[in-house]
Amino acid sequence: MAVPAVAARPYDDAFFGHPRGLSTLFFTEMWERFSYYGMRALLILFMTAPIAAGGLGFETGVAGAVYGLYTSMVYMTTLPGGWIADRLIGQRRAVLYGGIIIAAGHFSMAFPSLTTFYIGLTLIVVGTGFVKGNAAVIVGALYGERDARRDAGFSIYYMGINLGAFIAPLVCGYLGQKVNWHIGFAAAGVGMVFGLVQYVLGGKYLGDAGLRPVPAKSAAEAERVRSRARAGGAVALVVFVGLALGMYTGALPITAKQIADAAGYALLLIVVVFFGWLFFGADWTPTERRRLYAIGVLFVAATIFWSEFEQAGSTLNLFGDRATRTSVFGWEFPSSYFQSLQPLFIITFAPVFAWIWIRLGRREPSSPAKFGIGLVLVGAGYALLVAASSLAQARSA
Repeated sequence: MAVPAVAARPYDDAFFGHPRGLSTLFFTEMWERFSYYGMRALLILFMTAPIAAGGLGFETGVAGAVYGLYTSMVYMTTLPGGWIADRLIGQRRAVLYGGIIIAAGHFSMAFPSLTTFYIGLTLIVVGTGFVKGNAAVIVGALYGERDARRDAGFSIYYMGINLGAFIAPLVCGYLGQKVNWHIGFAAAGVGMVFGLVQYVLGGKYLGDAGLRPVPAKSAAEAERVRSRARAGGAVALVVFVGLALGMYTGALPITAKQIADAAGYALLLIVVVFFGWLFFGADWTPTERRRLYAIGVLFVAATIFWSEFEQAGSTLNLFGDRATRTSVFGWEFPSSYFQSLQPLFIITFAPVFAWIWIRLGRREPSSPAKFGIGLVLVGAGYALLVAASSLAQARSA
């Protein structure tokens, strides 16, 4: 995603040495992640819980397929969400509209019906597509092109993400597992509303960052972009409504698992076509084309990372619920509380690393190097889980 280039910005260090607007985005993303991770902590547990216990009674394989489709679409919709922000409405409005759609999705899931459950998931997917990438773009736009504080600023921003992820299972998880599943989902929606209010009130500190889309080269090009957006939106709406009505009425005898499996192949095809269009269908400068190659490598690495990361909400969530002890000194806690441990560690170390990057100065590792180190550590973490799962299986035998 792109924003209009800014040669220089007034030096702003009002928020712990960083631009004041970073605080607006910090708390906006904190509440948005509260809503996302609060619902995610409950999602597969709710789907696999017996109907008598208020759940959906899905088999584990079906629940895993729905969860996988949901999370993959959350990431895939950042592509159209970023394009719409870049070309039509700007990142600022994209984040606002996305937050409203997310809140509507969570409140839809607060109603006990399978229809509202799927509607809620769909709305959250669409809304997150607008918020997820565009908020980060605005963070980058707060800094000048050669501002050495940029990486440290992103570390602080991501600490806000993990603060929301830490609090969410403690609140939504408790309400969902100990009180009522749908109250837990509603609490996630309330968190998103808090984030929206804070975002609107703090918008004045963002200046012109992300306020406008990338200017079109001509009026004719601008009209072509709008026409493509209208056509694409109409096709997506028709396909979605047709599929939903067909499944609801029984005219299309397909299951959620079949949709998830088909979507996996479709997403792979979309990625290949998209990058093929990027590399061969556009008039890039040599510098831009080299950056595209780097994006392709990072895309593959990010795919590996997030496929492992999202196991926390599915297989690891079920493992925590079914194969671990959920009591300490006689106190029984919801298994969803385990979801708070990962962000707790990240919160603990984010300020440390932000300080380290500043102290290292020119010796600071490059962003790709940091990325590579992170992938190695994630793999090492799962190697430890192999031993843990084997031990749990041996004890249950």
